Amino acid sequence: MPRRDGRHVTPGSPRVAIVIVTYNSAPVLGGCLASLSEGAEGVRLAAVVVADNASKDDSLRLAEQAAGELPVRPVRVGRNAGYAAAINAGIAALDLDGLDAVFVMNPDCRLRPGSLAVLAGALGRPGTGIAVPRLVSTDGVLHHSLRRAPAVRRALAEALIGGRLAGRIGTLGEVVGDPGRYERPGPADWATGAAMLVSVAALTELGPWDESFLLYSEETEFALRAGDRGWTLWYEPGAVVEHIGGEAKTSPMLAALLTVNRVRLFRRRRGRVASAGFYLAVLLGEAVRAAAGRRTARASVVALLRPSRRLRALPG
Repeated sequence: MPRRDGRHVTPGSPRVAIVIVTYNSAPVLGGCLASLSEGAEGVRLAAVVVADNASKDDSLRLAEQAAGELPVRPVRVGRNAGYAAAINAGIAALDLDGLDAVFVMNPDCRLRPGSLAVLAGALGRPGTGIAVPRLVSTDGVLHHSLRRAPAVRRALAEALIGGRLAGRIGTLGEVVGDPGRYERPGPADWATGAAMLVSVAALTELGPWDESFLLYSEETEFALRAGDRGWTLWYEPGAVVEHIGGEAKTSPMLAALLTVNRVRLFRRRRGRVASAGFYLAVLLGEAVRAAAGRRTARASVVALLRPSRRLRALPG
């Protein structure tokens, strides 16, 4: 039977809902929504929730306009509560009964045709709770989106020789930098949270995303918590998602938030001695880059050394 958006699906196909988090996302949201019909080929698209963190632009209007072609449901979070809080609000608006999985995505992502069905197939592997796609730029350039578990030796290696080089040497770096790894499906410790499909079974067991992380490290915490509970995060290169991204590379405020949250999460999961080592290794790396003139690194150093000045400029 034809679906509302004009596609055909096979009876018994996975039933998937999508949660998109927006905050002043009008410049990119239209392209995201336009990609969903073809991206959802092969699955039954039950709902598209646009969870909005009090945008002041036309994000909600665009979501409402799309409701004529897609099962879009805007959800007003009421304030800029952060990525995790908006995900939780979006999931709370869904009836998880009858759903197989929820796809969480940034508004600056575009689904390539059939990508959700490929990810849903990956969730069929025993013990797999999260499936993530191959992320590329709009020009098709690979994003190094896979990560290894945070460790002192990895933070130190990245501080001394740089994250790009460390990621290419065995398992030395946290970022997986070997291009060949992105050609093969397989498990990973965690991955960039811009686009991930989570099974309803995993969501039900793991509970809400951690809202204490306003932005960055919330996907790390969720994926590592899933691993703690025995759920596998599976990378599937046959599913391709375009991702614009990159704000943390240019915004001192966002870079500082990313850095501070890395340290916060490590402290929550590890002992005092290891946490001190991780903090010093991260601080060293940011100090080296700050000395080379990188503005984002200088902001990170200030945030690490002077907690009273951390992130005062965050949008409200």
